[in-house]
Amino acid sequence: MRLLKPWRLVLLSIVFGMAVILSNCGTPSNTASKNSPTPPTPAAVPAGALVYGAGGPPVNLEPGNITDGNSVIVIDQIYNRLTDFKPGTVELEPSLATEWSSSTDGKTWTFKLRSGVKFHDGTDFDAEAVKFNVDRWWDAKNPNGFREAGKNYPIWKNLFGGFKGEKDSLVKDVAVVDKYTIKFVLNQPFAAFPSAIGSGYFGMASPAAVKKAGAQYGTPGSLAVGTGPFVFREWRSGDRIVLEKNQNYWKTGAPKLDRLVIRFVEDPAARLAQLRAGQLDFTVDLTPDQLQEIQADANLEAVLRPAFNVGYLALNPSYEPLAKPEVRRAIAQAINQPEIVKAFWGELGKHDAEFVPSVLNWAASETVKDYEFNPQQAKAMLAKAGYPNGFDLDLWYMPVGRPYFPTPKPIAEALAADLSAIGIRVKLLTKDWSAYLADRLKPPGFQAFMMGWTGDYGDPDNFYYPHFGPGATADLGNWKNPKVIELLDKGRATADRAARAKIYGEVSEILHGEAVRLPIVHSQPLLGKRKNILGWIPSPLGSESFEEVSKN
Repeated sequence: MRLLKPWRLVLLSIVFGMAVILSNCGTPSNTASKNSPTPPTPAAVPAGALVYGAGGPPVNLEPGNITDGNSVIVIDQIYNRLTDFKPGTVELEPSLATEWSSSTDGKTWTFKLRSGVKFHDGTDFDAEAVKFNVDRWWDAKNPNGFREAGKNYPIWKNLFGGFKGEKDSLVKDVAVVDKYTIKFVLNQPFAAFPSAIGSGYFGMASPAAVKKAGAQYGTPGSLAVGTGPFVFREWRSGDRIVLEKNQNYWKTGAPKLDRLVIRFVEDPAARLAQLRAGQLDFTVDLTPDQLQEIQADANLEAVLRPAFNVGYLALNPSYEPLAKPEVRRAIAQAINQPEIVKAFWGELGKHDAEFVPSVLNWAASETVKDYEFNPQQAKAMLAKAGYPNGFDLDLWYMPVGRPYFPTPKPIAEALAADLSAIGIRVKLLTKDWSAYLADRLKPPGFQAFMMGWTGDYGDPDNFYYPHFGPGATADLGNWKNPKVIELLDKGRATADRAARAKIYGEVSEILHGEAVRLPIVHSQPLLGKRKNILGWIPSPLGSESFEEVSKN
C-alpha cells in the first residue's frame, strides 16, 4: 500500500476542513461561522474609525531601520518618502520631492523638494531634514544613528551596497544645495536610484523628534513623527497602534477618516473571523484556502494584491554539508516544488526557476529551467558528495504568515517530508518574528530557513541586489560570488533595457547553479475587506498609504 506523505495528510485535512466551512457559508457575516475561530472581543474602537488587521506587530516605527512588512505598513501611514508610486503600480510619482534629475554621467541625482510641508510636531520639512535622515542611515559614525544601542540599518546596506566610507557604498556624498534642494553623489551610476530611495523603508522623520527620543525613537511608548497622513498616538504592545488624522496634511482632502486603528492579529483564521464579525474593516495575508469563504459572504470582498514577490528556501553555505553546491542542488531536486505550490497556494501561486517574479521576465534567462524533481538522483548526488546516509538539518520557519508564505509551518513540514526521502533528517525550528529576523543575521546564521521578499520598486535589481549583492548575505555566512556582484553593478550602471536583460539573465544562470536561495513561489496575496470600505488600492509592493480609504 502506498503511504501518503505527511504533508499530503495535512493537505487532506485542510480540504476536509474547507468542506465543513463551505457547508456553513450561509452564516451571516456579523457572526463567525461555527467552524471559524471565535474572534476574541477586542477593546472598544471609536465609532467611525478605520480598523485594519495586520498579520502581526511592527518591529519598530523607525524608517531605515526595518525590513519587515508589518513595520512598513504602519510607517507608510505616518511618514512620506521623497518619491512614491502611483496606486496599484510600480510607476514612480512625486511625493516630498516634486522633481528629480540626473547628471550626464549618471552619478549625481538632484531632488527638488516640496515647500511648506510640516512634520507632525510643527517643525519644517526641508533639505536639512532629508540630509539628517539619510546621514542616520548611511553614516555609521553619525551620533543620531544610535548604533551603540544596537541599531544597524541593514536595509540601507542591502539596497545601496554599504555605509559611508565602505568600498561597496553606492553613495559617496549627500549635500544640501539650498533649503529645498538635496543632492546625492554616487560612486557609480544607478538608473533606478529615485525608485530605490522611494522604497517603503525610507520615510522622512522629524529631526527634532529623533533627537528628543534618542535611541528609543520608534519603539512602544516613544515617538514616531513624520509628515504623513496620520499622526501616531498610541502603541499598545500585543494589541494595536492608534493613529489620528493629520489635520495639516499637505495633500488636500486626505486622509478621508479621522482615526486609523491597526490591530495585530497573527492568525489568518482569526483575522478572517474578525473581518466577518465586523471587528476589522480590512485585512491582509489571508491563506489561499480562505478565498471561497470570503466569496461566500455577502458582506465581504476578496481583494488580490498583484504578484510581485518571491518565497524562498535559503541554504547557508557556512554549514559544512551545505558548503558544497552539489549538496544544495540535491536538496533542490528532492523538493517537489510545483506540487507544494499547488497544494498550499492553488490558483494564487506560481512556481518557476527564476528568483524574480513574472512581471520582470524581460530579465529572465532563456536557458534556466526548473530543478527536476528526482529524489533518486538527489540521493545519489548526496552519496557522491560524501553523505550516503544523509545528514541532520535545522530548518527554520517563520512564526507568522507572510504574503509569500501564508502558512509557514505546514509548508515547512512539506519541505521536511520531501527531504526525509533522501535521508536528510530535518528538525523544524522557529522563534519570535523580530528575533527570527535579527538572529538569522548573527554569525553563523540559521542553517536553512524560509524567507521571502516583496519588491520595493519595479526593477530586477531590487530582487537580486538585496539578496546577493555586497553586504546582502550575512544570513548566508557572508557567502558571495564575485561574478554575480560584478554583473549586478554592471546592471545598475546600464540604462539600455536589452543590455540589462542579458546581464540579469547571466545572473540567473549563475545563481541557479549556486542554489543558495531556492525560489519556491511567486504568490498573489489574498486580502479581504468589508464591502463598505472604499478607495483601497493594494500596491504590488506590499504596502500602501490608507489616506484615500473611506468607510461608507
